[in-house]
Amino acid sequence: MKIGMNMLLWTGHATQEHVPVFEALKRTGFDGVEVPVFDISDPSHYRWLSGILDDIGLERTVVAIIPDEASSPISADPACRRAAADHLKRVIDCSQALGATVLAGPWFQPLGVFSGERPSEAELERCAEIHREIVPLANAAGLACALEPLNRFEAHLLNTCEQVIAYADRLDTEGFGVLYDTFHANIEEKDSIAALVDLHASGWLAHVHIAENDRGTPGQGHAPIRETIAALHRLGYDGWLTIEAFGRGVPELAAATRVWRDFFTSPEEVCSKGFEFISSCLKECP
Repeated sequence: MKIGMNMLLWTGHATQEHVPVFEALKRTGFDGVEVPVFDISDPSHYRWLSGILDDIGLERTVVAIIPDEASSPISADPACRRAAADHLKRVIDCSQALGATVLAGPWFQPLGVFSGERPSEAELERCAEIHREIVPLANAAGLACALEPLNRFEAHLLNTCEQVIAYADRLDTEGFGVLYDTFHANIEEKDSIAALVDLHASGWLAHVHIAENDRGTPGQGHAPIRETIAALHRLGYDGWLTIEAFGRGVPELAAATRVWRDFFTSPEEVCSKGFEFISSCLKECP
């Protein structure tokens, strides 16, 4: 398994000022970084960033979101759904320019927007229509797709492994996959390890986020991260274990994810202690 670090701990748009962060992550031992692709205005920026990361020696995955209701795949408005497809196509262009291998994230609805009801059949099918169009394009660009179910306080369409397995079966599209996040699973699943086993058995598991129960430093909370890594080893998973921790560095994201206080003393603590903890968990695997 490879160990990655999500750049949302620092920024929603990586630039020259983050090169020292990349270099520090490489020195720590990380195999790669997860780059936010929120600004889709200029693929050439990601091509430049690709060269920087190649020189440093870091692989990359990307994380993407649905930016607003006007670009929502679940909207009843066809114009909004078309905007969602156009947005995701631009995400793919930028991700390909970056040389990324995984398109991760909750790219099924905007964060924090709710209907007030359980997900409807119409919402699920509208979303599936967009994803059936987008997934083959992502695959053609060299990207494995890893859709991330979120907890019920951030989204309503997909919250549990059971729901996202059913959604993946509905899609029935080659190259589609699911992201398992220890933070969200710790909230939504009755038994998060059993849910992970079921997700793996379904054949849809494609990517893993390692996130503590408070979204702080892995290993310093009560999310069953050690047990998750042990289960992944038993299951034969050999993909990414990407740390996702949130601070106040991206105000819009902090607000959307309800991060109202600091969960760690510094980003450096999250990286060093998180990497050390995950490495120790991997060493414990027989």
